[in-house]
Order: sequence, then structure tokens, then C-alpha cells
Amino acid sequence: MPTKSLKDNKTVRILEDAEKGGYGVVAAIVYNIEHIIGCVKAAEQKRSPLIIQVFPWAITFSNGLLVRAAAEAASRASVPIAIHLDHAQDEAIIRHAADNLPFDSIMVDMSHYEKAENLAKTKELVEYCHERGISTEAEPGRIEGGEDGIANTEDLEGLLTTPEEAGEFMDTGVDFLAPAFGNIHGEYGHKGPQLDYPRLESIHKFAVGKVRIVLHGTNDFNEETMRQCIKHGVSKINVNKLVLDDYLKHLKESASKLSLTQLMEEGVEKVVKLMEWQMDVCYSTGKA
Repeated sequence: MPTKSLKDNKTVRILEDAEKGGYGVVAAIVYNIEHIIGCVKAAEQKRSPLIIQVFPWAITFSNGLLVRAAAEAASRASVPIAIHLDHAQDEAIIRHAADNLPFDSIMVDMSHYEKAENLAKTKELVEYCHERGISTEAEPGRIEGGEDGIANTEDLEGLLTTPEEAGEFMDTGVDFLAPAFGNIHGEYGHKGPQLDYPRLESIHKFAVGKVRIVLHGTNDFNEETMRQCIKHGVSKINVNKLVLDDYLKHLKESASKLSLTQLMEEGVEKVVKLMEWQMDVCYSTGKA
């Protein structure tokens, strides 16, 4: 099958604009319809581009329905919104997603394999996605930790990314790279994030204009940390807990007190508020 042009791919366009403009685009994980509604509402109110992300769990849990709902919401929005599959670690799921679901981009996450196998599998699956007009993301090195909805890598040693390693992954044809520079999935503990900014800077200088840089592991990031990452070349900002914390607290505190409809409506507003805050932090407000 011939490779389709990615010139009009939504994730590619959104992130190219972000790199040129020096801002980050929030890429938010969603688990349900309230999260989708809240993310889209925030993007429209802030006039910000957005990437809606799901874990492979969303495909198996809803038989793809949640993905289709997100894509429908994106298609109706007045700002650019892309749909992304995050941390896809199963080859069969990646092929199914590329063939049957409305994704703009897919993270081909083979980081749980040793490097040679990681590169070989990534190259094969990148080609498969590109043939279907879907852009791709990969993880050179290995980002430690675990996250809800993806395989836990806490027992795997975190391997920091080098520019040379970034180059090896760029040779697979991948479109976006998520380097390991001290960032982890999950919680950072009492010391907080210990990030190697010179490493991130060197990777960005090596990759600039060729692939966009993605930030994983933003739990507990304050505004200054987030902006330092953007300053050092990050374009795609993955968020989960950072924008869903207030929603989760709301459910725990109010589930027994409110009607289901009121619980859902107020939950959406909790998502909107944190999403709008992060769009301001990442400088994407007004960029749509």
C-alpha cells in the first residue's frame, strides 16, 4: 500500500504550528464523555488547539465508541483538535486502530523491548500507520514508571535519551519523539521532577524541523517546570492527572449528594477549569 501524504494530517499541522510559534499544545487523556466535552469546551473558550488522547483501554472498553465520540466532537469544534492513541504497546491493537478507528496519530510504544527490537517494530508499525495517513510517536530511551491504562514499566530501568538515539528513531520515519530526560510516568515523590534540561535542549536541536518533541510524565509539574520544557523545545504536552484531579475529587465528594445529571455537568466544569489553566500555562491560548 502506498504511503499517504501527512501534509494535511491534523496532529502534524497542530504540532508544526506549535514548534514554529514556541508554544505547547495540551494533549489530554480522556476516560469518558464528560472529559471529552470539558476538553473541547475549554479549547473553544480559549481559542486553543488541542489533542485529545485515549489509552488502548478506551478501545477495548468501549469497542471504539469513545474514540468515535471524541472524533465527532473534534469534527464539530471551531478550533483544530486531533485524536491520538497514547502508549499503544500491542501490535494487534495498533493495526486495528489504524484500520478501523478515526485516529489522527498513534504512539507506537515498543519501549518495553530492547532497543534493536524496539527500533525494528517501530519502523514496521510507523510504515503501517503512514500508509493509512496516520502520524506516529515513539519513545527513544525509556521513561520510568507506570500510568493508569498502560503497562507498568516500574521494573524496567529508565534509560535517558541521547541525540544519537533520537536519530536512530528518526530513521524509522516517526513524526514525534517522546524523550526520557528525567521525566517519569506517575508520581515524582517529595523531591519533585529532576529534569535534565541540557539533554532536552540537545535532543531538540538535533531534531528541530524534522520531528516534534513530546513531553510525557507531567504529574506534579508546576507552571515554571512546564514552561521550561516548552522553552527547551517541547511542542506536545501530555497531561492526565494534572487536568483531571479536580474532576476525580468532585466525584469522590459529591457522588452521594447530587443527581447524576448535576454530578456530570459540574464534573465537566471541573475539567474545563483545569484545561483552561494549562492552555494558559502552555501559551496556546489564542493560537487557534
